[in-house]
Amino acid sequence: MAEMATEPTFDAQTDDLMSDDLGTLHRKALTILKRIRDGAIDPETGAKKGPTFPISKAAALVGRTASAIREAERDGRLPERGRTGSGHRVHYSLEELDQMREVFGTRPWRAATDTPAIISISNFKGGVAKTTLALHAAQHFAIRGYRVLLVDCDSQASTTMMFGYRPDVDLGEDDTLYGHFHNPELLGVRKIIRKTHFHGLDLIPANLKLYNLEYEIAGYLAQNQSFDIIDMIAQAIEDVVDDYDVVIMDPPPALGMVSMAVLQAANAMVIPMPPSVIDFASTVSFIDMARTTMAQLERLGGRAKPAYNFIKIVASRVDDSKSMHREILSMMRQVFGGSMINSVLRTSAEIDNASSRMKTVFELDRPVTSHGVHTRSVRLLTEVCQDIEVEVLRTWESRAGGDRR
Repeated sequence: MAEMATEPTFDAQTDDLMSDDLGTLHRKALTILKRIRDGAIDPETGAKKGPTFPISKAAALVGRTASAIREAERDGRLPERGRTGSGHRVHYSLEELDQMREVFGTRPWRAATDTPAIISISNFKGGVAKTTLALHAAQHFAIRGYRVLLVDCDSQASTTMMFGYRPDVDLGEDDTLYGHFHNPELLGVRKIIRKTHFHGLDLIPANLKLYNLEYEIAGYLAQNQSFDIIDMIAQAIEDVVDDYDVVIMDPPPALGMVSMAVLQAANAMVIPMPPSVIDFASTVSFIDMARTTMAQLERLGGRAKPAYNFIKIVASRVDDSKSMHREILSMMRQVFGGSMINSVLRTSAEIDNASSRMKTVFELDRPVTSHGVHTRSVRLLTEVCQDIEVEVLRTWESRAGGDRR
């Protein structure tokens, strides 16, 4: 007599997992994101807090001495400064730094005749610190007093999330470039620009809906046999660029339709390139594909080849403890020469720990790891961003020479 087949048995944990669907997992994941976000939000204002600075740092950032600031407060040119409960001088916000620059005449804004920098932080390989660099560079320029627009073109919306949004919960399709693509006359790009907790830094956010643009742009090209749609982002930026000194774009980590539109809109490119064999090889492929794509757009679509004021490589995610990183970095410096910026974006536990709190290193009000690690991370990130700033200043006739101030 044949044995009867026995039914498989499951313990409660396995049964729960089996019965779980992707929708449930998504809701649970959103719960975790909400907890992280709530930890980054000021409960009194419901928004993230911008950074503040002691008088010594404020003086350095506005290009004056601490004595000059105190004198301006005494004679009424600046508001009188309050004190904390412990008697210390209250720190200064970015908005107050901007007020100081107006009083002292030290605003670094470009001249009206200078071309705004429109920088694409590009690589089609994920995990190369593309978004990390875009975020810190945008915040660096804002801290230094420039007017900055950060454009999140990546449907993963990591950049948007770092400004306190849950992109697919807090934002609709009309709040991103996706809505502008469908209703440019109705919406207007100004309607999707958002002020942020970082004074001087505005954001065009993204969410998952932006991913649909990849297919819709391709469909438009096939149906209309016109490449005008590739200028969508360029036209959007052109409408508002006069309000800014620097525009930074964070495109998807893939060379698709949206990335092509970003490359067409930019007048400068920064390419993060880790000195590991796989990442390096992928970046080499990206550079070749970007070059080929621009040539095809010029030949088939009649698009003018973008005129880049500079293209620079940043060695990113460098780990000095790895001999292969040191070896490849040395070769990169020898071969690329002046095409690389001098500073290096090194790995840091402080960057990772800040990200887990939905913050950048520039937003931390105290070290997460140790004082030494934090200080080193701020210094290295600032050096990378300063090198990018120098490249921008070299393109402005009014600031020719790249003075770092």
